[in-house]
Amino acid sequence: MLTVIAEIRTRPGQHHRQAVLDQFTKIIPTVLKEEGCHGYAPMVDHAAGVSFQATAPDSITMVEQWETVAHLEAHLQTAHMKAWSEAVKGDVLESRISILEPAL
Repeated sequence: MLTVIAEIRTRPGQHHRQAVLDQFTKIIPTVLKEEGCHGYAPMVDHAAGVSFQATAPDSITMVEQWETVAHLEAHLQTAHMKAWSEAVKGDVLESRISILEPAL
């Protein structure tokens, strides 16, 4: 099982981040039905009010779980992901994807 962390940096302003989240809302049920998908959740910073927290108000962190890289690659080629990318291209500045496996 692989854990994928996709850091999505949006254009400054709450409306850009919300626009991306709204597009995720549309595709999450479909993504969760994809073969090999065991989790797909957008996360945003919690305002914990602690001094040791780093925050990024213009970012969304996707936490995903996929059986294999092949499943992840197939996911990225689906029509709904291509439509999502097109829908958010004006709101997203960059994305960074990490593919992680258990270290221990």
